[in-house]
Amino acid sequence: MEILLSPSILSADFAALGDSCARVADAGADMLHIDVMDGVFVPNLTFGMPVLRALKKRVAAVYDVHLMIDRPHRYVREFCEAGADWLTFHLEAEPDVEDTIEAIRAAGAKPGLSVKPGTPVEAVFPYLDRLAMVLVMSVEPGFGGQSFLPQSPGRIAALRREIERRGLTVRVSVDGGVNAATAPLCAAAGADTLVAGSAVFGAPDPAAAIASLREACRGEVGA
Repeated sequence: MEILLSPSILSADFAALGDSCARVADAGADMLHIDVMDGVFVPNLTFGMPVLRALKKRVAAVYDVHLMIDRPHRYVREFCEAGADWLTFHLEAEPDVEDTIEAIRAAGAKPGLSVKPGTPVEAVFPYLDRLAMVLVMSVEPGFGGQSFLPQSPGRIAALRREIERRGLTVRVSVDGGVNAATAPLCAAAGADTLVAGSAVFGAPDPAAAIASLREACRGEVGA
C-alpha cells in the first residue's frame, strides 16, 4: 500500500512561508495540505485563496486543500482556480453534498469529503462512489498540535472495509496528531494518506522526518 504524506502548512514558518513549504516539498512530501478555516465552521482563521495562489506560483507541489468553512460550495471554483489539486470539504458544513462534489470535479480537482470525530464515518458511505478521498479527522478540527483520538483507527478500518467491499479506489486520509507513533496505527487500519503538521514542519530535518514516518508505517503494516 502506497502511503502518501501531506504535511500541513498550519505548522509552517509563517514568516517565511514559501521557503518553509519549498523545503518540505523538496524533502519528499507527496502533497502540501492547506487548512482553510473561516472562524465560523471552526473556531479559527487561517488561509484563503491569495495564500494558495501565491504558494502555487512559488512552490511546485500537489496542493491538498481542506476546506473547514461553512457552505464550501460557494468557493469551489475560486479555490480550484487558485491551485487546489485535491479539494476536500466537510459533510457537516454543506447541505448540498452531491452538488459540491460534482462542482469540484467540474472545476478540475479531485473531490474529498471529511467528517469530524463526532460524526459516524458511515455518513460518508452514500457518497463513496463519487469521491477520490475521504478525510477522517483524528482530532477536533480548528487547531494544530492536538493529540490523536484513540477511536480513530476503528473509524478508519470501518471506512476501508466499505471501500474494499464495494471495489472502489477511494483514498483514506487522516488528519490530526499524526506522528511516528500514530502513523503506523493509521496505516494498519487502512489509511493510505497521512496529514502530519508539526511532525514534519517542526522537525529539524524534514526529509528525515518524512522517511521516519514512511518507515514506521512499513514496520506496522508488515508486522
